[in-house]
Amino acid sequence: MTRPGGPKVVAVGGGHGLAASLRAARLYAGEITAIVSVADDGGSSGRLRRQLGIVPPGDLRTCLVALADDCLLSQVFEQRFETESDELTGHAIGNLVIAGLIAAASDVQRGLDEAARLLGAEGRVVPAATEPVVLKASSDGGDIEGQTAVMGTTDIQRVSIIPADAVAPAPALAALAGAEQIVIGPGSLFTSVLAALAVPGIAAGIRASAARIVYVANLRPQPAETEGFDVADHVAALLAHGIEVDAVVADSRAISLGVIGVPVVDGPLAKSNGLAHDPVRLASALAGLVG
Repeated sequence: MTRPGGPKVVAVGGGHGLAASLRAARLYAGEITAIVSVADDGGSSGRLRRQLGIVPPGDLRTCLVALADDCLLSQVFEQRFETESDELTGHAIGNLVIAGLIAAASDVQRGLDEAARLLGAEGRVVPAATEPVVLKASSDGGDIEGQTAVMGTTDIQRVSIIPADAVAPAPALAALAGAEQIVIGPGSLFTSVLAALAVPGIAAGIRASAARIVYVANLRPQPAETEGFDVADHVAALLAHGIEVDAVVADSRAISLGVIGVPVVDGPLAKSNGLAHDPVRLASALAGLVG
């Protein structure tokens, strides 16, 4: 579904929010790269991360599926085991496949590229760092470590990663250097979006890029993490972490805008259930913000 001759789009973040931007990008982009946070430490991803020492595969899987057509294999990737075995229960099949491919290839990117080939994904999925990282938040209540713990934290001032010098993969940096549009978000501001941007090389690559940088706002505040935030607060948090955006896409029917200070494309963005971004509506907004 990508468009020959369309713009080179790089989307940065994590989880289901980033997947929404990828589904939208498929409707107008000519080339797509997803740069995905590897700070997840919960659920199936966290278990595989601890047991195998690999980057957590869950958000990577979600993005691979978003770049693929709805076929039997993409449905299987999302299916979870519900068994009496403690070893398998809760694991997404796609997470196990990705873990197996990474092990067989002895290389994270080769494993992900093979998963993309199997799924027929239109685009490339790249981890934000070459190793799993630990998310650290500084808040009014002190420092908190671990993405799951940070999700329940209020009054966050800043996030960083451990190790602080985690390396951004070469394919991620090359994609940012050649991008015509960089889409940040949507997603949980501190635990998905800034978890990816906290990798020093990713933030530096965005700042050095000639691409237009667009922030896609959530449809609602995140419990605890961004309670009371309007879109302007999100943009201010990005700026505090060294990321200046050129434009914002938001739906003021769902979340207050505040005084943002950069151009805003404001319009209905939600699906009929109001719970997630509609790919067609989001694509329409993003397509007008290229270059």
